Amino acid sequence: MLAGEGLLPLEFVRSVKIKGEEVVVFALKGMALPEIEKEADKVYWLEFGQFARLVFFLLKDRVKKLTFLGKIKKEVIYNKGIYDAGSKTVLKKMKNKKDYSILRDVTEYLRKIGVEVIDPSPYLVHLFPSAGFIGTVRPDAELESNIAFGYETAKKVAGMDIGQTVIVKDSAVVAVEAMEGTDATIARGKDIAGEGCTMVKVSRPDQDMRWDIPTVGPATMQKLIENKYKALVIESGKLFVLDKETFSTMADQAGIVVKVV
Repeated sequence: MLAGEGLLPLEFVRSVKIKGEEVVVFALKGMALPEIEKEADKVYWLEFGQFARLVFFLLKDRVKKLTFLGKIKKEVIYNKGIYDAGSKTVLKKMKNKKDYSILRDVTEYLRKIGVEVIDPSPYLVHLFPSAGFIGTVRPDAELESNIAFGYETAKKVAGMDIGQTVIVKDSAVVAVEAMEGTDATIARGKDIAGEGCTMVKVSRPDQDMRWDIPTVGPATMQKLIENKYKALVIESGKLFVLDKETFSTMADQAGIVVKVV
């Protein structure tokens, strides 16, 4: 596994170990949690952009399957100064620099050296919420209408490969996630429209589960609480919820609706 920020890489390692399988982690410095050292069979720490070093260790350890988990900030991805020669060679051959284009080209390169990029979700099915509500807070008719509007809008935006999070209020689009990431989008929504916004996070219509599974958890909920949001809408079957019990308790205490569509 190539591990970025957050708890998701740890969840994956634990699930793999429960199944009795071995897991080698390529942990990104300044992103992956240090606790992963205690969980994985082997850990290599890499700077982001050390593609040649990654390939070397993949071949050295005869890794045949690889998955990508954890957040990687987009501003890091587009910082060309940190890329090694191997990374720059791959980037030069890309037709464009959209998220999926980068991931497709990297996946194809890895395939050619005998490494298959896999979908991690079979190890993490317990993180997929069912359709309905998380927690006990329910929307009134006005908020329900706002939720429906936000979900439809978010799916359209995600289909354009812009971002997977949209902030709405009073059936108007307040903010759309781009390169800045979800947390910054949440804060920007509050700055623009004040309290009572709704966040909607969805998958792309062509979501490839090998590369990118949208995720929320207690850290996301804390940002919504700090910015006095009214609701969170997420998509069932294609989005992970980390530490659901804590996540649900936080939402209830803050009076935030969490709807799974």
